[in-house]
Parts: sequence; structure tokens; C-alpha cells
Amino acid sequence: MNGFALSVSRGIARVTESALGRYQSAVIRIGFAGTWLLFLLRELPHRQELYGPDGPWSWDLARQLIADNGAFTALMWWDGQFWFEAVYALAVLASVLLLLGWRTRTMSVLFMVGVLSLQNRSVFMGDGGDNVLHLMSLYLVFTRCGQVWSLDARRAARTREARARGEWISDRVGPVLWIVLGAALVAVTSGGRFDSDWFVPALLWGVWLAQALWWVIGRYAKSYEPRVLLDIVANVIHNGALFVIASEACLIYATAGWYKIQGSRWQDGTAVYYPLHLDYFSPWPALANVLAGSGTMVMLVTYGTVIVQVAFPFTLFNRRVKNVLLALMMAEHAAIAVLLGLPFFSLAMIATDAVFLPTSFLRRLGGWAARARGRVFSARGPVLLPEGGAAAPPPAAAPPPAGGPTPSRSGAGPVPLADSGSTVASASGSSTRLEGGHEGAPSPRRRPEESAVAPEDPDAQESPSPGPRTPSTPT
Repeated sequence: MNGFALSVSRGIARVTESALGRYQSAVIRIGFAGTWLLFLLRELPHRQELYGPDGPWSWDLARQLIADNGAFTALMWWDGQFWFEAVYALAVLASVLLLLGWRTRTMSVLFMVGVLSLQNRSVFMGDGGDNVLHLMSLYLVFTRCGQVWSLDARRAARTREARARGEWISDRVGPVLWIVLGAALVAVTSGGRFDSDWFVPALLWGVWLAQALWWVIGRYAKSYEPRVLLDIVANVIHNGALFVIASEACLIYATAGWYKIQGSRWQDGTAVYYPLHLDYFSPWPALANVLAGSGTMVMLVTYGTVIVQVAFPFTLFNRRVKNVLLALMMAEHAAIAVLLGLPFFSLAMIATDAVFLPTSFLRRLGGWAARARGRVFSARGPVLLPEGGAAAPPPAAAPPPAGGPTPSRSGAGPVPLADSGSTVASASGSSTRLEGGHEGAPSPRRRPEESAVAPEDPDAQESPSPGPRTPSTPT
């Protein structure tokens, strides 16, 4: 019983003290933002036919359907060409900024608004990939997906370095964004434009108020306990969202596999042959004919698809088998993108599969990217590497003057950080390890205003310490 209680205690501590899957959530953010951005740019010449007010699915027809199903779309707030172009441009801009990881909490909300607005405007224009993107845009709002591989992570690292030197950097962009978006939210609500169900309006108001609460506590709280409590709540929500994403992926593959088993073409091993001969799904007919010309290859791909999809949810507890099947599924989706001409569906599924990628592989991938970027920009001066990359050696501290007093902690500049878990050493010999899951954080004696956080971006900041021992909370 003691062992079971200890395991439960460790599990609760792991879920509450840190945001799990930081690299996986970053890949999901980049994958879905990039997929939606490519789709919007690809359909830019056809946007009027797909979602415009004068398209085949007219504004009046869409309004009648939305009145019945209660779906959220900002395109129904006003009927006009200017408003449509503004929403489309906002969707493109939010995708770019979310891809780069700039103000990820705010951009994830705007990304969700853009996806829901366009997809719910013309519900008959989507496919399976759009359904996955629709769901993931909602889940991303609840994740802390900007802690690595983002502009927010770089800004947080620079802020930590400045605070370690005793400097205070104020953030003016965050409050401005919060005020502007709050004013827009008040105007839409007071104007009675929310004709959809309650969930999306409540989510928008909840995120906006939560940002304000985070900023107020970070700036004016006299102790660190309220900030730590908010950090724990954010970690629990993030970890729950990642669990939902993983469960969604397993559900997609399990249902697809078991439905295939019931089909006669999948049972006799010929199902893959038929879509390869459809003109609509054959961008490369010669390549499709090479695959379809081998009966053995068709049979192996058909049966292999069913086996992989049915077996994958049961292999999650065996890391090696899971990784093999994960690579096979990603390769299958890449083949679907090329052979059947469904790139956006394949990209959406590959981004979903990224939740199961090993952290060690993603860290190595980040290190390779950091070194490649360092070689490209080496001639332009030092580069602040993202988390997971190799850091350049810090400059040596200047020796104290002969016969002079030893510099105090406040007078000696700490070594800047460039990687997770780096040690900040001062001339007095003390050290502090920064990053979630490591020891140490800024001293609890610092002023409350030094931990001020912009209301729109709590996830890019470090977690405070309630006392001498710091909880393992992420930055």
C-alpha cells in the first residue's frame, strides 16, 4: 500500500510540477500552424469560391445552417467583402505568428478563431484533414506550446539573463494586445454578434480574464504562492490537453482500422488498388501505376495499413514497437500526400502523430537545427540558440583588481544562459539552475515588480519560488 501511495504521489507531482511534452507540443504547434498557413496560401486565388460572401454556399445559406447547428464563425458577424478579407488576412497572420511562437497564448486563440470562422462558414468544403485541424485548433489553446522552439522562449531566456544581472525588462506589447483584443471582445459581445453556442464565447472570455489574473498576481502579489498555484493549474491543463490529443489520435486510428476490417476490399487485400486509378486522386499517374501494377505490393500495403492502424493504440506501452509503427504511419501519410494528392490531410495527421515522438529524438533534431543555423549566421555575430541546442562557451569573467575587495553578488554579472538547465554562477561562488525540473530559481528576496508578466503571455516566463526549495515548474 505504501508503494502504491508513493507511485500515486509521484504521478501527481509529475503532472502538476511541470508541463510534459514541451517539445511534442511545440512540434504540434508548428505542424498545424504551418499546415493551415500553406492551405490558406494555396487557396488564396480561390478564397471567394470557398468562403466568400458571393460563393456557391452563399451567406444566407450559411446563416440558416449556423442558426440550426450553433457553430461559431466570425464571418457571420457582418456581410461584406471587406470583413471577409479582414478575417482571411487575420487567419494568415495568426498562422504565421503561431508558427514562429510569438505570443503563443494569444496567437493560439486567434488561430482557433480563424480556423473555426472559415471552416464553419462553408462546412461542405472540408475533408478528414480539416476535421483534425478543427479539433486541434481548440486543443492548442489549452497547451503551453511556446516553451521551446519559439520567439517566446528566446524572449524568456533574455529576460532571465537580464534579471540575473539585476535588470528589469518591462513588456509593453503584452498589455497593448490585451487591451485591444479585450475591446474587440466587449464590442462583439455587446453587439449581440455571438449567435453560436456558449462554448467558444466562454473560452474567449475565460482566456482573456485568465491573462489579466496572471498579470495582476505576477506584478502585485506579495508572496510567490499565488503564482505557483497558477503555474500548477496551467501545467494540469496543458498535460490534460496533451492527453486528449494523444487519445484523439488513438481513436482516429482505431476506428479507421476496425472499419477497414469490415470492408470486403480490405479483407481480400485489393482496397489500395482502386483509389490509385481515380483521376481525381492521381496527380502522378505514372507513379501510381508502378505501385498498382504489383499485386504483391498492393496486398502488402492493404493488409499492412489495417494492421498498423489497429495495433498502434496497443503498442503505446512498448516504446520500441511504438516508434516503429509511428515511423510506418508517418511514411504512409507521406505516400498519401504524393500518390493521392492529399498534402494537407497528410500534414495534419503527421502533426497529430508528433505527440508520440520521443523527446530524445526531438532534442537531437533541435540541436542539429541550432548548429545549422549557427553555421549560416556565424558571420553575423553570436546567435542565441533555442532550448535543446548546444551553447557557445561563455566569456571569462574579468579578475578582481589586485588588492581590492572581492566583488559581491550584486556587483558580479552572472554567466548568460543559452541552454536548458544551464548554471548561473556568480563571483561569490553560488549557482542557480534554471529550467523546469531543475533546482533553483531567482531568489525569493527579489522585488514583486521584477516578476511582472504581460497579461497575454504567462507561459514564456519562469516560475517563482515559494521558498528556499523551488518546485519543479517549467519556465
